[in-house]
Amino acid sequence: MELFWYVVLMGMLAIYVVLDGYDFGAGIVHLFFAKTEKDKKAITSAIGPFWDANEVWLIASGGVLFFAFPTLYASSFSGFYLPLMMILWLLIFRAIGLELRGQVHNRLWESVWDKAFGISSLLLALFFGVALGNVVRGVNLGIVENGVSAHEAHYFFLPLWNPTFSPTAEHLGIIDWFTLLLGVIGVVALTIHGANWIIFKTNAVLNDKLKKVVFRLNFVLLALIVVSLLVWHIIEPKPFHNFIEAPWLWVFPVITFTGLFGLFNVRGFKKDGQGFLCSTLFLLGGFATTVASIFPNVLPSTNDVNPSLTIYNVAADSYGLTVGLNWFIIALILVIIYFVIQYRVFKGKMEDVGYGDH
Repeated sequence: MELFWYVVLMGMLAIYVVLDGYDFGAGIVHLFFAKTEKDKKAITSAIGPFWDANEVWLIASGGVLFFAFPTLYASSFSGFYLPLMMILWLLIFRAIGLELRGQVHNRLWESVWDKAFGISSLLLALFFGVALGNVVRGVNLGIVENGVSAHEAHYFFLPLWNPTFSPTAEHLGIIDWFTLLLGVIGVVALTIHGANWIIFKTNAVLNDKLKKVVFRLNFVLLALIVVSLLVWHIIEPKPFHNFIEAPWLWVFPVITFTGLFGLFNVRGFKKDGQGFLCSTLFLLGGFATTVASIFPNVLPSTNDVNPSLTIYNVAADSYGLTVGLNWFIIALILVIIYFVIQYRVFKGKMEDVGYGDH
């Protein structure tokens, strides 16, 4: 049952990355590329009916984490307390930026909330990439110093950064050069993803410009991916050991690079949704590749005193996991019905539907 709930949790997080990822990307596009009121309206219309429903996947993932892996929930929510609070405030500012922007028709008022929406979207993309970097790199479980564990084996706490800004230091920070690299990858990838969603859901004048932006950013993304793979050996001496032991896992990197290289043809796609499909493949494949590379670990330990947290030593009792399956099936059916109705109602282009008129 541990493996089942792990797949469920990772699946829900992957869906969140894809769905709320295009919201973050649309916000970044709004910040840097939307120069006219018409462009801004097209962007907010493209995500208007979807963004709040997309965020539910993050809440639901937290619920599954609390239910199925309570030790991991307790450990990560205390250890990452500071960045989690920052993410919460960024989510709030992003939401109120969308909601309050149209309440007063004043240029200064609109400009302030435009910036709140765009900057919070940018920082959220960065922080979620940094969060993934922390999981890949691991943390100092038990806060071991000089070979002695100062706390329980699953406890840790990280400041925003350490004096050395190094991912191999004894006392780690949330942000170092490795996690920041993954954060930048997150920003670039979600900008591409958001641009593809806008192209898919609107006929805005901005779309031709966005296709060029996606094409150019894809070179940046490819370069960053190559660099991350090269420096991964510094963090994990044998980063591909799971793929060697289970060759079928190579399907995930294949999906990743299929989506990545497909995006180089974004200017030649005949259907607007093809670019979004490619960026979705990249995000799903990249997330699955990362998860598969550290399995069965869910939070690696950077010291030799306390073991890494795995799906087996942080899971709830098997009885609870089994009982929860019945409720999960009911919830899954309701969620599928909701999303099918939502995407059928709001299918097609959205630029003529003003935000707040959905």
